[in-house]
Amino acid sequence: MEERFEVRRTIAAPPATVFAVLTDPRGHVAIDSSGMLQSAEGERVAKAGDRFVVHMDRESLNDYPFGKYDVTVMITEFERDAHIQWTIEGLIKPPIRHLYGYRVEPAEEGSLVTSYYDWSRIDEEYRGKGIFPVIPEAGLRATLGILARTVEQPPLDLGALTSG
Repeated sequence: MEERFEVRRTIAAPPATVFAVLTDPRGHVAIDSSGMLQSAEGERVAKAGDRFVVHMDRESLNDYPFGKYDVTVMITEFERDAHIQWTIEGLIKPPIRHLYGYRVEPAEEGSLVTSYYDWSRIDEEYRGKGIFPVIPEAGLRATLGILARTVEQPPLDLGALTSG
């Protein structure tokens, strides 16, 4: 059985613009299609080993009653404007060791963005329990759609909405 999803989408924005969202902890929350990521704390990441905290709520998946919890995102691979990969650290022991990432390549229309989710290295304790993949392939596609929407249009002017 395949233990990795990979989806691609061309986004009408330069790699540096796309990567700016992917390196900002708040960017991860903004483009998340699962609804699990609620908020984030930490500085923009710039290298492998950098970390930030994400406040999670598993209720949106309606699969396991974890309630609200925190995970630490640890960057495992980093190449500015080209590749970012991470795993999560949390209270669950042994660590799960699944990987998420993006590759960003220049394209004529802006950027070719590849999103991937790899659970091939999960601890043996979690195999066969029916909990992987956590996020379906469609979730990765939806997140790329939200990423495109985020970087392809100007920011919303909230002042214009409230004045009248």
